[in-house]
Amino acid sequence: MAEKKQGDLSVLLGYAGERKGLTFLGLALSAVSMALSMVPYICVWLVVRDLVAVAPDWSAAGSIAGYGWMAFAFAVAGILVYFVALMCTHLAAFRTASNIRKQGMAHLMNAPLGYFDNNASGLIRNQLDGASAETETLLAHNLADIVGTATMLVAMIALMFVFDWRMGAACLVAAVISVASMFTMMGGKNAKLMEEYQAAQDRMSKAGTEYVRGIPVVKVFQQTVYSFKAFKEAIDDYSAKASHYQGDVCRVPQSVNLTFTEGAFVFLVPVALFLAPGALASGDFAGFVTNFAFYAVFSAIISTALAKIMFAASGMMLASTALGRIRPVMNAPVLDVAPDPEMPQGNRVEFKDVSFTYDGAADPALNHVSFTVEPGQTVALVGPSGGGKTTAASLIPRFWDVTSGAVEVGGVDVRKIDPHVLMDQIAFVFQNNRLFKTSILENVRAARPEASREEVEAALAAAQCDDIIAKLPDGIDTMIGTEGTYLSGGEQQRVALARAILKDAPIVVLDEATAFADPENEALIQKAFATLTRDRTVIMIAHRLSTVVNADKIIVLDRGAVVEEGPHDSLAGAGGLYARMWGDYNQAVQWRISTEREEA
Repeated sequence: MAEKKQGDLSVLLGYAGERKGLTFLGLALSAVSMALSMVPYICVWLVVRDLVAVAPDWSAAGSIAGYGWMAFAFAVAGILVYFVALMCTHLAAFRTASNIRKQGMAHLMNAPLGYFDNNASGLIRNQLDGASAETETLLAHNLADIVGTATMLVAMIALMFVFDWRMGAACLVAAVISVASMFTMMGGKNAKLMEEYQAAQDRMSKAGTEYVRGIPVVKVFQQTVYSFKAFKEAIDDYSAKASHYQGDVCRVPQSVNLTFTEGAFVFLVPVALFLAPGALASGDFAGFVTNFAFYAVFSAIISTALAKIMFAASGMMLASTALGRIRPVMNAPVLDVAPDPEMPQGNRVEFKDVSFTYDGAADPALNHVSFTVEPGQTVALVGPSGGGKTTAASLIPRFWDVTSGAVEVGGVDVRKIDPHVLMDQIAFVFQNNRLFKTSILENVRAARPEASREEVEAALAAAQCDDIIAKLPDGIDTMIGTEGTYLSGGEQQRVALARAILKDAPIVVLDEATAFADPENEALIQKAFATLTRDRTVIMIAHRLSTVVNADKIIVLDRGAVVEEGPHDSLAGAGGLYARMWGDYNQAVQWRISTEREEA
């Protein structure tokens, strides 16, 4: 366990960069601060010694004022040094947390886009941002407290055995009991409980984000939070683990810990009563009283020292689990970049015996798929849900890399094309396009940041967005999203199409682009498609078969394999899967609610 913690600490300090030295300087100053803060206790002993020596003529103790000023000076010096120590550790801690976020974001920028489909944004945010914030407490406070407390313990043990080892041993009994109690709470098998607690917190954060996004549906159907089963189960799991750790695991050990550390004086009194007769007989009762006064005052700081140890140990546990949550982000898969990238020659897209299996899946999503999309051709991918249509489309821009086979663009394997060049070649519009919480101008310009305002306006017009812009208070400068204007699903899709039109990529991938559109928006989107797809290589996915009847070629995918291929008229008359789907589609669109009533 100690090796693991040391490893975690080394990893954290590695993120500090050039400010790593500030951490060590802060730790050294914390140790000096704690050593300085112990001097006032020695001054207390000296004051008591001198007072007892001249009793009852207290005025004869002329050095008391000097000891008092000495105690005050060392106390102030200790506070000032500790303040400087915390300044150093805080500067290093803030830089560490900042670097974790920056490196995590830089790493995620190189991750395939498919990674974000399998990892909810709320979970990634909690892992990277929330966990990095938790490391600040360890580096800014806990490490300094650990070093300072270790220095205090060494000084305490030394002082306890300097004046009277028997009274010192009595005070240490409380410390031993406290340490044993803390190990019971945080050591052994209970160390894993903190990891389970943090994992439950991550699941609750992920489920909470999903629930908030689904609130409109919940409100429409007049449901409560309990209708969102995953969210409720995540809350219950988190509550159960928190209650178990705080109640079942910590209740008794923490009660014992607080009882004995706060009552350390109780162990001192019996020892003092046992030693008092001997001190009277030897004639050194004044020395005995002096020592007893010192240990009576000194025992009060035991609880403070042990509380710091407990919080520091807790900080180590939290930092360890925080790093455990950060590692999945830092270990996210990245797109391999060919050492000598090749340039695609043209816009031809070809699947060559492609197979692909998602991580953790037993069966392949695509199984030996081969087809070709010629330049300027429109090819539709259709088939039952789960047939592999979206998976196939996502392999073209390298949302994922094939398990076997190859996807080629312009005669070059996409894995040998520079990712930036590949993304410049492809524009994609999916059914769940999201707009940024900024102006429509900047939303569209995201496709080509250097585009002029006039080019953005032209793209919006081509995407049939004139009616949207006309009703907005500030036109294309209108903010959308939180504290702004909200657009319908179909309107968002048209803005997303404007983004794709502005990009002006030679290859276009459309995945259920009309899924959330009403009939009016769908008609406008179809008009926008005419501009977007003109003279381009187009791969489109649709469940509404009416949108693909004019495609140059239709590829039917079922259970990850190509089962049919050809134009609409040929497939509709072939009597295969497409013909059945076409028949079902026509029957569905002709369905009407009957107004006739059965006669009684």
